[in-house]
Amino acid sequence: MITDSEFQRIVSYVKKHYGIDLSQKRVLVGGRLENYLVRNGYANYNEYMAKVEKNPKGSEATDLVNILTTNHTYFMRESEHFEFMKNVALPWAKSKTMGTKDLRVWCGASSTGEEPYTLAMIINDYFGVNHSGWDTRLLATDISMRVLQHASKGVYLKEDIEPLPVNWKRHYFKQTSQDEFKVKDELKKEVIFKQFNLMDPIQFKKRFHIVFLRNVMIYFQDDTKYDLIQRIYDHMEPGGYLFIGLTERLDRQMVKFDYVQPSIYRK
Repeated sequence: MITDSEFQRIVSYVKKHYGIDLSQKRVLVGGRLENYLVRNGYANYNEYMAKVEKNPKGSEATDLVNILTTNHTYFMRESEHFEFMKNVALPWAKSKTMGTKDLRVWCGASSTGEEPYTLAMIINDYFGVNHSGWDTRLLATDISMRVLQHASKGVYLKEDIEPLPVNWKRHYFKQTSQDEFKVKDELKKEVIFKQFNLMDPIQFKKRFHIVFLRNVMIYFQDDTKYDLIQRIYDHMEPGGYLFIGLTERLDRQMVKFDYVQPSIYRK
């Protein structure tokens, strides 16, 4: 059983390094870590955390964030965003980048890949035969290497891709077994997966036209959230669109973004 002091030690570490507030998640923290401790021969949580704190870049720290970050996602989640992307954000971004043919989209919480692959399919469909000459590769980041490895492989169960349009399933996926489908290389090359901690400075080379940051800020306290939103604002092109989760809210007095509609903002 996790003690109060052990729980607080984990909460403090995760908040400091990843911005994630687990103070109300005691059952989740204990439940997810208990098996890991037993399996790896740790006598208690303090022994494990001592190793984590000693080497924040080590495998134990990596395991900690992989275990504690929830990565529930699915294809076409919050599909109204994808309609807005296709009908409003992409036409604007395309007209903005006609001179450079360099469209920049960032998926800031890629998890196991369903969201960035969905975005890549929308972009491919939108550009169609006019795609050649354009660089529309999107950046997909997550803090967890485990989910990024899953995403990079691009292997999904039959029921996972069920929500997708039939023509997408046929065009972008190859059936590899009775129950599994794999993303075709044509689509894979449109997504660049990269590990990134949202608490770190945003130092990507160019500013983004469209940013998806959905269902990740629910784990952040307000100071962390608004600091992140400001850094994203600073790294976006004027007129760029920000998408957050449908259940997430931003205080309009606290952000420079203009409100477009629930969960969609514009620089």
